[in-house]
This record gives sequence, structure tokens and C-alpha cells, in this order.
Amino acid sequence: MIRRLVGLCLAALVAPLAWAAEGYWIQPDAVLDVEKGVLVRDRAIRIEGERIAAVAPVDDVPEGARVVDWSGHVALPGLIDLHTHLVGDIQGADPAAPLLSSPAKDALIGAANARATVQAGFTTVRDVGTYRAFIDVALRDAIAAGQVDGPRMFVAGAYLTVSNGGGEVTGLPQGMAVPSSMRRGVADDAAMVRRRVRELIRGGADFIKVIATGAVLTAGTVPGAPEYEEDEIRAAVEEAEKAGKYVIAHAHGAEGIHRAVRAGVRSIEHGSYLDDEGIRLMREHGTWLVADVYNGTYIADVGRRDGWPEEILRKNDETTGTQREGFRKAVEAGVRIAFGTDAGVFPHGRNARQFAFMVEHGMTPAQAIRSATIDAARALGRETEFGAIRAGLAADVIAVRGDPLADVRRLEDVRGVIARGRILVPLRTDATAR
Repeated sequence: MIRRLVGLCLAALVAPLAWAAEGYWIQPDAVLDVEKGVLVRDRAIRIEGERIAAVAPVDDVPEGARVVDWSGHVALPGLIDLHTHLVGDIQGADPAAPLLSSPAKDALIGAANARATVQAGFTTVRDVGTYRAFIDVALRDAIAAGQVDGPRMFVAGAYLTVSNGGGEVTGLPQGMAVPSSMRRGVADDAAMVRRRVRELIRGGADFIKVIATGAVLTAGTVPGAPEYEEDEIRAAVEEAEKAGKYVIAHAHGAEGIHRAVRAGVRSIEHGSYLDDEGIRLMREHGTWLVADVYNGTYIADVGRRDGWPEEILRKNDETTGTQREGFRKAVEAGVRIAFGTDAGVFPHGRNARQFAFMVEHGMTPAQAIRSATIDAARALGRETEFGAIRAGLAADVIAVRGDPLADVRRLEDVRGVIARGRILVPLRTDATAR
């Protein structure tokens, strides 16, 4: 009996790999064309290796072909979250919690978070910072090597922040010191900014994240207050560009947003006090807005339940409503918007809860889905690699029951996941040949 169970387990692991190598078809009720915002019926998707080889009429599927039967489901591209924190545990009440962990524990928790994320249908993430530098690089590389199940990752390496700023561990008991491994991105002038950018890129960072203003979740900092001068942010942008990289900016306050956009960052993260001038600048420069409009509700509810510091709860209350109003105005003005949740504040795998909040605050379901598929891929500069169901793109495909254009909450219940051609979450365990 034990031998039979082991055999079945091995078969379940090996079959998806063999199918990816030999090629197979996915046959759903409909395919969501995220670029046109419509469901296309009578279509099957051909997967070969890690790529989509074809999207063809169902009648073109040959007899005897390997078929993944997704009857009763809609297929759409794997989702993309551009603002996650996979490494380490989720946010809690104790500001010293990051220091009480260890690099090994942070990495192992990160692996579990990565699995939860991809099983929820998010096949690509931009991971925007970790206190312990470069653990995100190691997790990214382990996923890419097939050692850990998780989403394709683009990582920051560490936060670029001023001393005691929004990217530091603060609010600690007197006498508790922060180790140097958790301060690898601290820089207080333009020259040090350039040096830190070079160090982070040499360490494996895909992009640079600048903490341009204070933070809601960092004790002693003011979200609306700028923490870097415009020339210091520009120094980061220039240094990153030398290596073919780009910069994103954590920016809550209006002036911090203005400085970051004028300095040439690719995206504004959070944007809590985005004003009319910020919207004008973002449209002029083509800057992306990545606003975590679900997060404030989670912090208010769970933070009060679990006794988070009053300062944090107050700052969250002050920023949540203004962030959502700024988001609505940005949508109306045509600012480029990409999906990002700040997962890691809330438990990983719940990322899709944000879609309903984006729709509530001004987007159509089709726009919200685009923000987490082809538009997020464009924000990464990778739209020729993934983000849609089209021949030649990565075989990242998910299944949901029902029409997400009619009810965007369907995305909160992903039923099947294929990532880079591998069946990570089978819709059925007994998929058979046609």
C-alpha cells in the first residue's frame, strides 16, 4: 500500500513535467483576451515547453492529443502583482519582529509565501524589498531553477532609504541594535545613493526601490514628508540606467511624488496623497501608479484586532481614504495603472481581494484585470514575454469558474494554475488524453 501511494505521488509530480516537455492543449469554455477585454469562446491553447505555441479553434485539436480539460472554466493569463514582500513573515504588532527572525527562517517562510502566491494564480511578482539584503535574490533564483514552486520574481535586493527613514527597522526597545545586514541600502546623500545602487545591482537586484517619503508602517516617520531630495532620487535613476535597470519610488506624500516623477522613476508605489499636479506629472512622464487600495482595510481591521501600535493605525486611517480618492482621479485622468497589493502586510495568496476595491474606486473589471496582466507586464518592460494568452508568450495560464468580467471576485477563487508550462495546480487530478 505504501509503495502504491509513493508511486502515485511520483506520478503526480512527473506527469506535469512530461506534459510540458511533450506539449499539450488546454480546453476551457472561453479564453479571456485581456487586451480587448472580451471572452473568446471555442478556443484551445497549445502549450509547448514553457511557451504558448498557439491559440486555435477547438476543432483544430488533433485526435489523441494530450488535453487539460478546463470545461466550465475561463482561462486567462497568469496574474501579476507588482508590489509584494515574499521574504519573511507578514506584518504584526511587534516592530522588533524582523530582528527576532533569522536569514534561514526568512528564506524558508519566503518559500512558503511564494507557493501560496503562485497557487492563488499570481505567476509573476515584483518583490519590492526586504530588510535582510539579497534573500529575495536567492528566492528568485531558487524558483527560476525549479527548486521551489513560486512566481517569476523581479527583486529589489533591499530598500534604498535615508537613516531612520521609511525603509529602516524603527520603533525598537532602547538598546536593541539593527545589524548591518539590514541596513545595506541606507544612503544619506547623492554620492552614497550612487554607491548603494551599484552595490545592490552587483548583489543581483533587478531594479532599485527608493523610499522617497515616510511610511505608514515605519514608526517615527511621516508618510506625507519627503525623505530624499529630487537630485538624490535622480542620482539613483542615473546610476541604475547605467546598468540597464530602473527605479521605483515608495511615495505617499504629494511633494515626494512630484520629486520622484520629475527625477525619472518608472512607478509610484502607494501614492496616498496624489494630487492634481502629481497626476499631471505622471501623465506627462508616463509614470505608472501602483496603489495598494485594499491594504488599508486589512490594516484597520486586523491591526485593531491584534493591537498594532496606535501610531500605525492612525497613519493608516489618515492615508486610506485619500489614497482611494487619488486613485479614482488617476483612473479618470488616464494615468497608467498597474496592479500591486503590498502582500506581506496581509497574508500571501489573498492578493486578488484587491480587484474588487479597484472596481469600487473607479475601474471597470476589464481595466482591473488588464492592470494585473498585460499592463503590469508593460510596467515591467516584459510585454513581449508574458501578460496575455498569445502565441509566443510564456505559458502562464489560470482557470476561474465563471466570467470575471461580470464578477471580478471570481479571481479570488483560482481553480487551476499553469506556470511556465508546468501544471502547478491541476483542475482535476485525472486529466486524460482526448
